[in-house]
This record gives sequence, structure tokens and C-alpha cells, in this order.
Amino acid sequence: MAGTAERIAAAALEILLAEGVEAVTMRRVAAAVGVTPMATYRHYPNREALLRSVVDRAFAELGEHYGKRSEGLDFHARLDGLTDDFLDFALGKPNLYRYLITEQRAGSLRFPDDFREGGSAAFAPVHRAVEQGMRDGVLRPDDVLETALALTMPVVGLVQQYLGGRYELPEPEFRALCKRTMRRVLHGLEEK
Repeated sequence: MAGTAERIAAAALEILLAEGVEAVTMRRVAAAVGVTPMATYRHYPNREALLRSVVDRAFAELGEHYGKRSEGLDFHARLDGLTDDFLDFALGKPNLYRYLITEQRAGSLRFPDDFREGGSAAFAPVHRAVEQGMRDGVLRPDDVLETALALTMPVVGLVQQYLGGRYELPEPEFRALCKRTMRRVLHGLEEK
């Protein structure tokens, strides 16, 4: 059986997934676990510490699976798989995605150093794929980090707009739009 700290973190994550970060309060988490609010403070000194724990666990889980299905494939198939992984995460867990990727919070990764170091579970596999693409002569030689950024940010922007209700597309059509957008950007970066 999980310890109290783990149960508190799991409850906080469940609330965040279902309702967003605003709904995660120490009192609400305590009620979900069946402990007093003071008991939560014995394990986490404040809400920010609890949310940091949730973020650490979420990134660890994301890192376990992200990019694994496309390892060993050629560059185009690898990038396609990474796009699927990103969309599965962003569209499958939109409240967690918003909190991890778009909301301002202490301890979030900063471009460029944290990304160059491979600190991002989602960005590091793209960085490695771009390195592979340049090594294999598929992509023009360029700054790997900035090329990976150029490939990913259009889809990130599309996801932001989609989650904000700006697109009236069923999810499969939206995913197809993201893939077409990625191919168009990629076309401009490929070796001729």
C-alpha cells in the first residue's frame, strides 16, 4: 500500500487531471485522501511543494514512454511517432499539459540551457531525432536546438489554440492538421 505522501500526491494529480491546477488545494486533497488538512502539511509544507512533487512524478512518467515507440526508425517515421506522442499527451491530459507546458511556475525549464541539457522529457527525443536527421543528411546542417524548436513550436501553437476552443475540428482531423503542418515545416528544413 502506498504511503500517505504518495496518496496525497496521487490525489492532487487526479484533481489536477480532472479539473485543472486551480482546483488543487490542500484542503481538497486532504478530503480526497481521507486525512486532515494538517496531515498534508506534514508531508508537503505548502501547495507549491505538493505541486512540484506532482510535476516531478508526471515528468518522470512522461519520460518513461515518450519517444520510445519511434526509437530506431528512420527520421521521418521517428518524427511522426514523436508528434503522435506529443498529441497523445497534450490532448489526452489537457489540464496536466497546460500546467506543465504553458503555465508559469517555479522550477519550470528555461530555454535554451535546460533544453540543450536534455532536461525536457518531451523535447530531448526531438533533439536526438534532429541530430539523427542532420547526421543522415535528411536535414540541412544547422543549430540542432533551434531546428528542433522550429519543428515543434508550430504544433505546440496549434495545440494551444485547439485546447482554447479555437478550432472546430474533431480530434482525428486536428491531429491530421498537426501532421500536415509538421511536414510543411520539415520540407523547408530538409536537405535539397
